[in-house]
This record gives sequence, structure tokens and C-alpha cells, in this order.
Amino acid sequence: MDLGTLAFLTLAGFVASLPAIVAAGVPPHMALGTNKFANAFSSSTSSLRFALSGKLAWRLVRWQVPCTALGAALGVRTVLALDERLLNGLIIVMILAVAIYSVLKKDFGERDDFTGLTTANIAVGMGFAFALGFYDGFFGPGTGSFLIFLFIRVFGFDFTVAAGNSKLLNFTSNVVSLSLFALGGRVLYAAALPMALAMIAGAWVGARVAIKNGARLIRPVFVVIALALVARLVAKSLA
Repeated sequence: MDLGTLAFLTLAGFVASLPAIVAAGVPPHMALGTNKFANAFSSSTSSLRFALSGKLAWRLVRWQVPCTALGAALGVRTVLALDERLLNGLIIVMILAVAIYSVLKKDFGERDDFTGLTTANIAVGMGFAFALGFYDGFFGPGTGSFLIFLFIRVFGFDFTVAAGNSKLLNFTSNVVSLSLFALGGRVLYAAALPMALAMIAGAWVGARVAIKNGARLIRPVFVVIALALVARLVAKSLA
């Protein structure tokens, strides 16, 4: 790998861009594994930062982590019967709906309305943790957005706690997925390591800013990221 390509992939680490890795000429399966490697380090850094700040609902996520891990393992190992273009279309609609809902509901995620855990909401939480772990294992875009939305909608957390919880589950699915890709020799470590270092730096600073500013910053960033994902998936569908 030449230095120009390595520099390009390191820069891609700052924006967590799987398309950028593919554009550098890395084969698709290798690109997925390489991206998971970098994302695992990024999400671990963010998770640690949120945990140290007390912005994780441990009593809930302890039930969700194993569900996410199982879902991610099945996601990576499952051969999809669904056409990728159709899947892209469904995801575009869902992410767009989440973004619109967040804009129209002015107080969405602005305050912590969490009233406690029940058997019912724990079951729902385990269910969506498994489903999104599976989704992240085989596809991935928008997983964090969906998790944040569901943590707010189902449990009433504010954006900061919802973001912390989602980072831990993202870390879980990334590690499980990475393990399977690595066992299959699908990680390009020469690119993955500098990308990971770039993403660790970005994740630490990003989590610090998010915790300090809370929902007033996370909410608009959440909407912008959701819309950017929609634009990216639309472009991919039209390509």
C-alpha cells in the first residue's frame, strides 16, 4: 500500500467513511472488516468517556449487551436474501422518518423523562438491541441514530444518556463483527491502525463536547447526521 492511499484512509478515519475505504481500492469484504476495526476503537473510546461521566444506564444496558452481541454475530454470518437496493430504500425511509420526527417534536430528547425499568420495557430494549445488533453486523449505516431514537422514545432518556447507551451497544456489535471478520482474514491492518488512531482522537473530543453541551448540541447534530446518512444512501442507490 502506497503512502498516498494510507494517508487517504487515515483521513477517512476522522469521518468514519466506509465508501472512502472502498474508493481507495480496498475490496468490499476487506473494507467492511477494516471499517469495523476502526469503529471498534472509536466506540470503545466514546463508551469509556460517557461511562466515566455517569451517562450510561448500566441497569438497562447490562441486559442489552449480550442481545446485541448475539444479533451482530448472526448478522455477519447470515447470507442476505433481501436485495441491497431494496434494503437501502427501506433504511432511507426509516432514517428520514426519525429525522423528521426529531425536528417536529421540539422537546424530543431535551429532558430526561426516564421513570424506571419494568419487565416490559426491558424486554423491548433487549429486542431492539438484538435487532440492531443484527443490522449492524451485516449492513450498519444509521445504527447509532436508530439506537438513540429508541432509547429516547422507549425509555424517555435525554439525548446525552441515550447517546452513551448507544455507544456501548455500538461497541459491542463492532467488537463481535470485527472478531468474525478478523478470523476470516478480512482486516487490512496497515490501513485499520492509523484509521483507528484518528477515530480515537475524534471520539474522545466528540464525547467530551457532547457531555458538556448535552441535548442542545446533540439534538441538531443527530438530525444533521441522519440527513447526511439519507443523502449518502440515496447517492449509493442511484450509483
